Parts: sequence; C-alpha cells; structure tokens
Amino acid sequence: MDELREQLAQRILFLDGAMGTMVQRHELEEVDFRGKRFADHSGDLKGNNDLLTFTRPDIIRGIHSEFLEAGCDIIETNTFSATRIGMADYVIEDIVRELNVSAAKLAREAVDAAMAKNPAHKRYVAGAIGPTNRTASMSPDVNDPGYRAVTFDDLVGVYREQVEG
Repeated sequence: MDELREQLAQRILFLDGAMGTMVQRHELEEVDFRGKRFADHSGDLKGNNDLLTFTRPDIIRGIHSEFLEAGCDIIETNTFSATRIGMADYVIEDIVRELNVSAAKLAREAVDAAMAKNPAHKRYVAGAIGPTNRTASMSPDVNDPGYRAVTFDDLVGVYREQVEG
C-alpha cells in the first residue's frame, strides 16, 4: 500500500475502463457463459460477465492485457456483480468466494505478465465491487413503504464475502 501511495504522490495513475463494454465487443452467446462447468445449469447464464472468469478466462485475460498495453496502471478484477445477491439471479450463489478468488488471480497474472515486459512500470490490481440490484433505502413494495428487500447488515455480509475472496 505504501508503494501505491508513493506512486500516487508522484503522478496520476490510470484505472482501466468498463469491463462490460469490452466484453460486449466479443458478441458472446449462452454457450460462452456456460462453458463445460455450467453446461447443465438449469437457468440462463448469458449476461453474467463475472462468470466468464471461469468459462472464458482467455477473454477476460485479453481484456486485462489490452488495458495494460494501453498504459493503465491499475486494473480491476472481473467481479462487479460477484456477490451472493448478484449471483442469486442466476442461482449460483455458492460460487461467490471461488469466483472472486479466481478473478483476482486472473488479474494478477495479467499484471505480472505486463510487469515482466516492463518492470519499471509498476502495475496494480484493484477488486471491483459494484452495486447490487437490491436497495436498502427504498421499498420495492409501494403498498409497504417500510419494507426493505435487503438490510444494511445483509449488504455488509455479501460485500465482506466478496472482499475476502
């Protein structure tokens, strides 16, 4: 952390761009999101970009590499929605920790490869944490304005699990 602070004191560091936009360029189909591991999964998986860490790591690694080659100093893990709440939409909540660990390793591999080419250019990995599709500030039920689909403590728990991964 001290090294990162020193770098920030010396210059502006560039963060990568939108992973989702980069994924969309590949025009992926359901089979890409399923891979072998989720081939028999009962629900649709298309659109779960975080899952590509398992099923199409070549694409995610390539996107990381493109950002690094463009001069980014910090790349984010492919984990924007990798919480139990996010994965519940696809009925795969049980993979959250493993998904976050794998995404961090994949990003780290890309950074290590870039730094092997140019050790003088320090690069970093940051864990990406996005919002969930549930809000603790408003009721999803107009007939019960006090109801919340998720509590603050629920959010703390899912984000803790994500960060620990």
